[in-house]
Amino acid sequence: MEAIRPAPDDATTLASRYDAVRSLTEALVAPLSDADATVQSMDDASPAKWHLAHTTWFFETFVLRDDVAGYRAYDDQFAFLFNSYYEAEGKRHARARRGMVTRPSLAEVLAYRAAVDAALLDALPTLPSAAVELVALGCHHEEQHQELLVTDILHLFSENPVEPAIWPAAPKVPVAMPAPIAWIESAEHVVEVGHAGRGFAFDCEGPRHRTLVPAHAIADRTVTNGEWAAFIADGGYADPRWWLSDGWAWVQRESVAAPLYWEQQGGRWTRFGLDGRRPIDPAAPVTHVSFFEADAYAAWAGARLPTEAEWEAAAAAHDAHGGNQMDAAGPVEPRPAAGGPAFFGDVWEWTGSAYRPYPGFVAAEGAVGEYNGKFMSGQFVLRGGSCATPRGHARASYRNFFYPHQRWQFTGVRLAKDL
Repeated sequence: MEAIRPAPDDATTLASRYDAVRSLTEALVAPLSDADATVQSMDDASPAKWHLAHTTWFFETFVLRDDVAGYRAYDDQFAFLFNSYYEAEGKRHARARRGMVTRPSLAEVLAYRAAVDAALLDALPTLPSAAVELVALGCHHEEQHQELLVTDILHLFSENPVEPAIWPAAPKVPVAMPAPIAWIESAEHVVEVGHAGRGFAFDCEGPRHRTLVPAHAIADRTVTNGEWAAFIADGGYADPRWWLSDGWAWVQRESVAAPLYWEQQGGRWTRFGLDGRRPIDPAAPVTHVSFFEADAYAAWAGARLPTEAEWEAAAAAHDAHGGNQMDAAGPVEPRPAAGGPAFFGDVWEWTGSAYRPYPGFVAAEGAVGEYNGKFMSGQFVLRGGSCATPRGHARASYRNFFYPHQRWQFTGVRLAKDL
């Protein structure tokens, strides 16, 4: 993984950031029992205990092992248990079997984190610059896992037949329904997309390059729960006209009839969230929808999904650190839009762009070069960050990516159309 180094950080600044990132991860698991942290609810999700250990293994392996003389691994078995997909690091436990790792216990994993934290913070002032870059990368890597941790816990608790809340519900403030979608129009022009300049970026965000975008319009907000309920009421999930062939096969095979976690109770739609099951807020952005669903909704609405170049060009003028993003552990969820066009926070927005390398992309050498490049097949790009994205993590150039059927993340829909 090649990252662009932030503006010069002294050891104190980076140590403070490292401590803040590691502390938030542990705050997210504070409500969990050892059993909660061990169970794996599906192949796409990982146990909370695994997230805690894997992010620690990353720092231990790529910084302490390789750049601190005399460092000895905390436990020789952990490299096998907590490597994710780094082929260069040798054999590893099968992803679909992570829930079988009943030991080490949650307490033992937290002790592992504490030991690695102490060793890394002690070594940080004397690390070579390449290792310091890896510490910065590791912090961004852990922030990615914080979002996965939240959504994996949500999926796990949704599988519990009593649907327990993880956190108490936040106070609800009544809001007006958003105004009808307004369209931000753009003439055909050449834009520059991709990361440029100072500051951290993942390798897949570059190189920055020029690309032609056609005349188009992009919605000033994302699709709401109320609008999605109208799609359902109009038979959207039962009409093959709106669906890609693979999407229609998926709908039929999986009996999909609504966004993930939606359920009708007493004639009204409810959703399961981190605060338990509650009625949907019709004004809030719809979430937990797949690319297949997003594309079908867009077709039904007489629109399409934006390309990632269209999205980035429109979002570049907006504050990537603004909007509804995660600041602390708690029952995060998308909230009704307010205050004009917004492109960051609430939900990751599906684009119509395949996740492929930019012109001139070259993966870094070594194990960390496996971080992004080898996944550039069969997935679609999402933009903008979500309510579970740690604030400060996202950028206009940030490229998230998932397979078209996946929807356990906070994923939503922004429409576009040709002019």
